[in-house]
Amino acid sequence: MARGKRQPETATISSVTHDGRGIADTSGKKVFVAGALVGEEVRFVRRKSRRNFDEAELLDVITASPERVEARCAAFGRCGGCALQNVSIDQQRAIKFDTLRDNLERIGQVEPRRWLDAVTGPAWNYRRRARLAVKDVSAKGRVLVGFRERHAPFITDMHRCEVLAPPVDGLIDPLSESIGRLSIRARIPQIEVAVADYATALVYRVLDPPSGDDLDEFRRFADEHDVRIYLQTGGLDTVSLLHPDEEQEPLYYTLPEFDVRIEFEPVDFVQVNDEINQAMVARALELLEPEQQHRVLDLFCGIGNFSLPLARHCGEALGVEGEATLVRRAAANAAGNGLSNAAFRQADLAAIDGTEKWLQGPWDRVLLDPARSGAAEVVKHIGRMDPARIVYVSCHPGTLARDAGVLVNEAGYSLDAAGIIDMFPHTAHVESIAVFNK
Repeated sequence: MARGKRQPETATISSVTHDGRGIADTSGKKVFVAGALVGEEVRFVRRKSRRNFDEAELLDVITASPERVEARCAAFGRCGGCALQNVSIDQQRAIKFDTLRDNLERIGQVEPRRWLDAVTGPAWNYRRRARLAVKDVSAKGRVLVGFRERHAPFITDMHRCEVLAPPVDGLIDPLSESIGRLSIRARIPQIEVAVADYATALVYRVLDPPSGDDLDEFRRFADEHDVRIYLQTGGLDTVSLLHPDEEQEPLYYTLPEFDVRIEFEPVDFVQVNDEINQAMVARALELLEPEQQHRVLDLFCGIGNFSLPLARHCGEALGVEGEATLVRRAAANAAGNGLSNAAFRQADLAAIDGTEKWLQGPWDRVLLDPARSGAAEVVKHIGRMDPARIVYVSCHPGTLARDAGVLVNEAGYSLDAAGIIDMFPHTAHVESIAVFNK
C-alpha cells in the first residue's frame, strides 16, 4: 500500500513487546505501536509492513492506561535513548521482570526457585557513560548533539537530556554552540561522556586536526563548564588529554561499602549507573557468599568492578578479561587498593577450549558478567570446574536464559534465584542477576 493511502485505524492494545511497544491484533496480523500501553484504545497509522507484523505510529490515545505518565523529556517519542518514559517506573520494572521470566522459561526452559527483589535506584540523571552523536545541520542552523532518533538514523534535535548525569544533562546546548564555533565542526561525529566521582570527561572524536582557534575554544569550554576534554584522532589508543602537560588526578569511582577505589580511562567500560552499580556489586557478593578460604573466579572482569570487592572477602580472586588494556588497569587497581590476593589474566573467553590452566581450578565460586553475547563457551566447561555456586550478571535476558539452560539441564546446577537490575530506567534494556547452586 502506498504511503499516502494509509488510513488511521483504531484498536485496543492487548500486550506489549519486550522493548515496550504496544501490540494490537487486527485482521489476524499483529501491529506494533510504539508508545501504546496495555489496555489502551489508540488510533494509529501503519508505517512499515513485515512478514509477521506491521509497525505503526501512534496518533492518539483514546482511552489511557492508569500506568501512563507524562514524559519528563521534551524529546521523548523522537529520541531513541528512552522508550518507556510514558510508563510509571513500577510498570517499567514489571515489564522488565516479565521479559526476564519469559526468556528463562521459553529459551532456557528453566525457572528459579525464588525471585529476587529488583535492584533499583534513582530514575533520573543516572547515566554517567554515553556516546553522543554530533552533526552540523545547516537546515536547522545549528550543530545537533544528542542521541539518534527512535525510527531514523538522524540525530534528535534536543536541548537537554533528563537521564544523563550532571553536569552533562545540561550541556547539550552549550556543546552545540561551542562546536558551532569550531572550524572542524563538520568533522566531529561523536563525543564520549564519562562522569567520574569528582570529574567529567568529554572525548571528542576529531576527523581533522583542530586549528589553534579550535584548541582555544576547547580550552574555554573546559574551563567554563569544569570538564576535561580529550581528543581522539583514530582508534582508542589515540585518545589524549587536550593539555597532557597538566597534571590531573585520574578518573575514578568508589565502592564505599568495600573500601575500593577504581581508576579508569574515559573510554574504558564502566557501568552506566553509579548507584545501581554499587547495589549490584553488593547483591552479587551477598548471593555468592565468598569466604576467606575460598578461591573465586571472576570472568569478564573488566577493570575489576567485582574482582576487587571480592578480594576483600575471599582468600584468592582471579579476574579474566579479553582486553589487555583492561587487564592491566585491573591489576593496577588491585595494587592501588593494596589487594595482593587479586590477580588478573588475559584470555578470549569466547574462544576457550577447556585446556587453559586457569580454568582447571579448583574454584569455590564463579562470577560471570559477560557482554550481550553471553558466555556460551564458558558455560560448556563450568561443569568440570565444579564450583559450588555461580552468580551470573547479565545485560541480555536471552543469552542469560540460553546459558542458564546449559547450566541447569547439562551441567547439573539448580537455578536458585533470579531478578532484574534496573540499570537503565526509562529504557527497555533488561539487566539481571541469577545464582546457580550445585
